[in-house]
Amino acid sequence: MLHATELLGAEAYDSAGHFVGRVKEMFIVPSEQPNRIARLLLGRGRYRPLIARHDQVGRVAPGRVQLTTDESALELYHPNEAWLAVQKDLLDQQIIDTHGRKVVRVNDVDLADQPTNGNVEIRIEDVDVGLPGAVRRLLQGVVPPKMIRRIQEKLPPNKIRWEFVNLIEPDPLRRVKLRLSSEKLAELHPADLADLMEEVSPAERQSIIDSLDEEVAAETLAELDKRLSSQVVEKLDPEKAADIIEEMSPDDAADLIANLPLETSEEVLQEMGHREAQEVEGLLQFKENSAGGMMTTEMVTVGEDSTRGEVVDYIRFHEIAPDQLDNIVLIDRDAMLVGVVPIARLLLASSDQRMAELAFEPLLSVNADTHDKEIFELFDKYNLRSLTVVSAENHPIGSITVDDVVSRMRAKL
Repeated sequence: MLHATELLGAEAYDSAGHFVGRVKEMFIVPSEQPNRIARLLLGRGRYRPLIARHDQVGRVAPGRVQLTTDESALELYHPNEAWLAVQKDLLDQQIIDTHGRKVVRVNDVDLADQPTNGNVEIRIEDVDVGLPGAVRRLLQGVVPPKMIRRIQEKLPPNKIRWEFVNLIEPDPLRRVKLRLSSEKLAELHPADLADLMEEVSPAERQSIIDSLDEEVAAETLAELDKRLSSQVVEKLDPEKAADIIEEMSPDDAADLIANLPLETSEEVLQEMGHREAQEVEGLLQFKENSAGGMMTTEMVTVGEDSTRGEVVDYIRFHEIAPDQLDNIVLIDRDAMLVGVVPIARLLLASSDQRMAELAFEPLLSVNADTHDKEIFELFDKYNLRSLTVVSAENHPIGSITVDDVVSRMRAKL
């Protein structure tokens, strides 16, 4: 096992044993092999640096690199933004441990030398985020490598497997590297991803959002602190922001847009689809602490005479999202609210049973201007998962879900 700190600054010799230069940087080319050191940058003082490819390395040891070719076969260094630099882009940088769902700082990188076709490939094994790596960085060049190793053996290790690492890359010109591993971020729960984003810098936060598809970005912004989510959207192109916000539930979209500067909110609404923009603008008319300000317009509404089988077919045909299925809202021929059926009762009923027979008692609803305190009391008293909001004519216009209630209550603490 080698460490990046033991190779950075190492002397490099060609096949004839002539000194070529010192290792100033190590590069990964993620598009070729995400865990291989593909290039070594060899500094030569006032002369232009050289590049040694992975297939030109014959042997490595702490402080020394032996090449399999002579100096004339090495290439002159040309910067390449697609390369990931170990020292510049990893050491001392914040990264996301996608396995542990946390943000950590890199102290060192553990390497392994693997014989391949007569050469030696240097592979990244782990990222050291613990005390041993910090000690190596502190003592490198001051204490001999063997002594450093004896000291670090007594320290508790704290490492992350390289495959569980996701890079946070705030530089737009280098964002290609982040996108190569953004699938790992997308696999995290939006709430975990939001927690991680709150720990990083604004530039890194922006880079993470840019790496996600619109659906995942929308779910993450909905979980993020309102102040931070507004900051993220403000820095997005209005068209990109609109694409993300269109994927949010109407109530989350309205909450987010309400916190944006007026000019930004108008630009985003103009870029949104007509139907989505209308829904959001309608919700923005209500006070934040009212039922209208808490509700979403996404709900499943069916006629009271429908059968359980017909409703299930309707849900399947329209591919209704699971988070809209706490309750099924029932209306009569005049589109007035006449009942609510919990999803559990729907699942247990027979296929030909009428929805009106499954309705929850008592029938509960609130007007759009009902204060949130009264809503909290209803949810607590009846152990509700959702509550229907009606117009003055008793037409269902929205639904308040328990997650929104919990979020509002936490915000008041």
